[in-house]
Amino acid sequence: MADGQGHLPRGPRRMLLATKWSLQGLRFCWLYESSFRLEVYLLAVLGPLGLWLGQTGVERALLVGSGLLVLSAELLNSAVEAVIERYGAEHHELAGRAKDMGSAAVFVLMINVVMTWALILGPRYL
Repeated sequence: MADGQGHLPRGPRRMLLATKWSLQGLRFCWLYESSFRLEVYLLAVLGPLGLWLGQTGVERALLVGSGLLVLSAELLNSAVEAVIERYGAEHHELAGRAKDMGSAAVFVLMINVVMTWALILGPRYL
């Protein structure tokens, strides 16, 4: 039965397709975006460290989750850049703004990682 907007409920086949497309997106970002690879390497180091250093489940979730947010923003930023490049490499002010804003979103979340780690671990070790 369809929901209020006319969408059919997702079944197992549809969920498998959505998972396949998501994994393709991760693969493409890994292959074509060096920033994404660097952030994955960083999370590969900071993730286990955050799990080890966090004393509660909330602390662990914040330490690791802040890094996952950076990856999510990088995926979205890469998607914006790919769409802009699809329409041409010539300079356009709005395209430049969109790319800069996507980059700024990643930067803000990197600041969030530093602040999260500092606020949780700083008082403990200083």
